[in-house]
Amino acid sequence: MNIESLREYCLSKPGAEETMPFGPDTLVFKVNGKIFLLAGMDDEPLSFNVKCDPDKAIELREQFACVLPGYHMNKKHWNTIIVDGSVPSKQIKEWIDDSYSLVKGKK
Repeated sequence: MNIESLREYCLSKPGAEETMPFGPDTLVFKVNGKIFLLAGMDDEPLSFNVKCDPDKAIELREQFACVLPGYHMNKKHWNTIIVDGSVPSKQIKEWIDDSYSLVKGKK
């Protein structure tokens, strides 16, 4: 997964919008006006933050070396995912889906 495929996947979600409120280097994807994913445009390897259930967030961090506490985010509710090839794209998309669902449910 690269930044373009990440962008396309996020924008394929119903109601998703792309913004850049933190400047030209950070893509922010929102649904219902709330952030569900943030990604650095120039990060190498690609990394992004997604919202996560607090218990699941800890579980994922213990299970996957590429999952870290959310960088510059509330570490209880956000994970940073490093796309280093250690996890299949299908799994990464599931984490994006979970984040989207958590955020979409809130109004």
